[in-house]
Amino acid sequence: MSAAAQPADEGYMRQALELARQAQAAGEVPVGCVVVREGRVIGSGWNQPIGSADPTAHAEIVALRAAGRALANYRLTPGCTLYVTLEPCPMCAGAMVHARVGRLVFAAADPRAGAAGSVFNLVQSETLNHRMEVRGGVLAEESRALLQAFFRDRR
Repeated sequence: MSAAAQPADEGYMRQALELARQAQAAGEVPVGCVVVREGRVIGSGWNQPIGSADPTAHAEIVALRAAGRALANYRLTPGCTLYVTLEPCPMCAGAMVHARVGRLVFAAADPRAGAAGSVFNLVQSETLNHRMEVRGGVLAEESRALLQAFFRDRR
């Protein structure tokens, strides 16, 4: 189930890319995320596992936690879309399923650990109790370039 393009997708992905740049400035892998409901950002985050000494502090988890607080509910239905600059890993994809995110939009695919179709497809698995629409590739080249520059500079 592939999500159709929506007019606001690129704008929200640009916000996520700005958050990815904040992660990069902090020495973290440059991944950013926003959660949107009814045209309003209700949660945002960037990768923070190094700085917070928390292996679960991926951009998506940080944004999901903020969205849950904003709604006073761990279930983000109906109508939440999560925008992230890199295809979610299995941990983040599982959290999105549990949160009942309705739609996922990501930029760059992750051929090593992507769990929205590249390696696994947890977000659309028939064996789980929730599935979401997925749209990949939104501003993918910009995200990919940011990630490649980060890792090139670290070597």
